[in-house]
Amino acid sequence: MLTDSLNFIAQAAPQPGPGSLLGGMLPIILLFAAMYFLMIAPQRKKQKAHDKMLKELTTGDDVITSGGVYGQITNVKEDRFVIRVADNTKIEVGKGFISAVVRKAGEEKK
Repeated sequence: MLTDSLNFIAQAAPQPGPGSLLGGMLPIILLFAAMYFLMIAPQRKKQKAHDKMLKELTTGDDVITSGGVYGQITNVKEDRFVIRVADNTKIEVGKGFISAVVRKAGEEKK
């Protein structure tokens, strides 16, 4: 009688197969794919657009820094910009700290 119940338990237990590993990993794979398409890909696109904007900056462009300082670029150096923020007041800002272009050089003020 004991052997009959053991045989029944052994037959009822699921047997691991080659498909069970993929079935167990599928939700994790889908989670990483969703995270890539919802978080990583848009951030990379935004970073590429920011890098392109930085490369196109020239003297005379009005910009805003990540700290909220508005100014006009007076000189472009290799790793930073010189920005005039007021009369006779210039600051040097790292290239990565320019967050947006307010007005390109040569455009009319609105």
